[in-house]
Amino acid sequence: MASLATHFSAFLFLIPLGIRRLLFSSSLYLKNPSVYRSKPWYFSEPRWKNFDFYTLIIALPIASFSEFFFFLTFSGHPTYRFAFFHQAFTLFLFWVFILLVISREHTDPLLINESFVFLFAGISFLIEFSVIGKGITGVFASVYDLLGGLTLLCAASCFYLSVKPAAFFAEFLLSFGLVLKGTWVLQTGLSLYTDAFGLKGCRKMSVMLAKGDADVQCDLEEDGLRGVALMHLLFTVHAVLVFVVTIVLFGLSSSNRDLRRGEASGPLLAELESDPMQMRTLSELELE
Repeated sequence: MASLATHFSAFLFLIPLGIRRLLFSSSLYLKNPSVYRSKPWYFSEPRWKNFDFYTLIIALPIASFSEFFFFLTFSGHPTYRFAFFHQAFTLFLFWVFILLVISREHTDPLLINESFVFLFAGISFLIEFSVIGKGITGVFASVYDLLGGLTLLCAASCFYLSVKPAAFFAEFLLSFGLVLKGTWVLQTGLSLYTDAFGLKGCRKMSVMLAKGDADVQCDLEEDGLRGVALMHLLFTVHAVLVFVVTIVLFGLSSSNRDLRRGEASGPLLAELESDPMQMRTLSELELE
């Protein structure tokens, strides 16, 4: 995560994934909350509309190879070699997650358990957490600590969904975390790696310390402290705005019947709807 391009690429992937996941999970939940189950991935019909999914299949292995090859070749310090190797490994894990989703869709679902897919995703987020901000010290390490906290939120949501896939609040938190990660990773890239959007009294991150660490260079200590306070304020603003957007999207899902008829379906829901006796029994149990 040592360049603006890397942060911007993460932003382009995370924002659509989080919003799309929120919309489709909300439509599925609102159609029939009693039989709702979270899915590792929400596919559209026709299949060619799943552009984000196919993009990840191609982009993740390329990004993983690039991280491993270029930085292992041109970065001389062992700390950076170690950090970029772990970043490449993290990207590879998320690519394996995509392959697990494909395997589950095209084989018997019993062979690849849904809970295992969520568990694997949670482990991948934990490994990503161990990599975020590695090699960055000083006053702006807290900026990446916030990003790491969002990664832990996504990991915890995945772990909870692996145990209880019917928990819509965990799905909501996962979608919220992905969207907020997307906006915050862009803010981090703009604030730390550009002069145009940098903080007053500080220059973009380009200083490599003797032990292989990096920090933002500020003219005065007060400039660094003021910058940290401003970034925490910006994070709060991001969180509030993203929360409002997610609530609005949830409201649109509840009022848009066409959207609820789109992805608000699934094997379990279709099975229950085809069996009126099961639906009546389920309703009786809920009344009791």
